[in-house]
Amino acid sequence: MTTTPAPALLLRNARFLDVESGRYTEGELLAADGRIAETGTRLTAPADTEVRDLRGGFVLPGLVDAHVHVTAITAHLASLATTSPLYVGAYAAQIMGGMLDRGFTTVRDMAGADYGLAAAQAEGAIRGPRLAFGGRALSQTGGHGDNRGPGAHLRDDHPCCGEHSRIADGVDAVRAAARDELRKGSHHVKVMASGGVASPTDRIDSTQYSMDELRAVVEEATAFNRYVAAHAYHARAVNRALEAGIRSVEHGNLIDDDSVRQLVERQAFLVPTLVTYWALQKEGREFGLPENSWRKVDEVLHAGLGALERAERGGVRIAYGTDLLGGMHRHQNEEFRIRAEVQRPLALIRSATSIAARLLGQEGEIGTLAPGARADLVVLDADPLSDVTVLADPDRHMPLVVQDGRVVTDRSR
Repeated sequence: MTTTPAPALLLRNARFLDVESGRYTEGELLAADGRIAETGTRLTAPADTEVRDLRGGFVLPGLVDAHVHVTAITAHLASLATTSPLYVGAYAAQIMGGMLDRGFTTVRDMAGADYGLAAAQAEGAIRGPRLAFGGRALSQTGGHGDNRGPGAHLRDDHPCCGEHSRIADGVDAVRAAARDELRKGSHHVKVMASGGVASPTDRIDSTQYSMDELRAVVEEATAFNRYVAAHAYHARAVNRALEAGIRSVEHGNLIDDDSVRQLVERQAFLVPTLVTYWALQKEGREFGLPENSWRKVDEVLHAGLGALERAERGGVRIAYGTDLLGGMHRHQNEEFRIRAEVQRPLALIRSATSIAARLLGQEGEIGTLAPGARADLVVLDADPLSDVTVLADPDRHMPLVVQDGRVVTDRSR
């Protein structure tokens, strides 16, 4: 099953943002065959072109969320190991459709999604953002991806269900696990390099995996021309992961100055996910987060903005991420409002467009309005450079979302 080519689309009377220069250009944009064909004024287009007058609207590239879990249909992640994959997939489709309506035309899934969901979206069976997936994350025994409580012993690693992680201990085992995820088409490999909120038996301030194990995963990903992303909160775990060669630090709420230095020197990326702690504290238990996990939220919630400020001041490449679970996915755009306390509007827009595109290895393909790029864009009725929080309220301020040259969300009528 494949999608039919999109008809040409001409957008008129709009202000188009070059996210690199931070300047608007007034004029028109023509999309054809799913790509941006031309920008300028008085453009000509085929007779069957769909024409939209944007009435002075502000146009940005389609948004990119670099840390999502589209199969996290509940905050009780351990329950997914015994949940039907058909059930998970049905709700994942709803989650993905909501992301698209919020302006996210591409997302990076950080554990849970696989080649099946990515293919279903690409072929038009699922309405949602383009999906860069990592398969199952790699965790050590007792690590962030080990969802057994202290009284449990057996673990079922059967691939049938919606589990987000797999346990691998020792250099040979992590090599085999990384190779297996890459065999299945993963765009990246995720490792759990520190403790976390949703896991039942580890401390947030723990380090996870030995240096030899981390380096082995990086070596395997590099051999596949892919990269490694590391779940890590505190500086010790972040710095070890960076030393091992990982390219993307997820969360990083407790980084220090050495973390910032290494992130910059190694040209790595930081993906804060501040909204998830805000949402977990507010609604986590309602959507299935176990009580012992909910009590961990405070440890990272209040440090997040300070870490973001430290990284922004130090010149780190910061991408947009949310990490929301269950019914909290609806808060995806609230990350813009939270980060606006620290980041300037243009820097925040870049984090969700051009910087995220670089992280995904899709620079020039997404995150830009340059000719030749995918025709992914969002239309706003107010200037986000003056008030970036308009991006936090897509229902009010985002009349159109376009993906691959098609209008996929239309609130203008």
